[in-house]
Amino acid sequence: MKYIITLGGKNYEVDVEKTEAALVSVTEAAPVATPVSAPAAGTSDPVAAADGETIIAPMPGTVLSVSAQAGVPVKAGQVLLVFEAMKMENEIAAPHDGVIKQVLTQKGALIETDDVLFVM
Repeated sequence: MKYIITLGGKNYEVDVEKTEAALVSVTEAAPVATPVSAPAAGTSDPVAAADGETIIAPMPGTVLSVSAQAGVPVKAGQVLLVFEAMKMENEIAAPHDGVIKQVLTQKGALIETDDVLFVM
């Protein structure tokens, strides 16, 4: 059975049999447009995020706490969310003074890189 695996912008065509695998070819991957899809549980709605500046997840993890609420003003550097990634707690802070328009995640949600967490 043949599979095409994309890693680091290159397509690897791999032929897999029951007992062994062999690399068939390597080609440059064509740029792929990111499709707009339904949001995963606890993540963002891309259409709703179009109404303002978005604050996105820098890496995958699990949301431990959300301290920001929609409609509430925030100051630059104020912690909006704490998440766990690679056994470390990480903070998402407000990039500048403003008002949170939408909160698009919740405690316990699994987030992925570039998920929209807040709209300001």
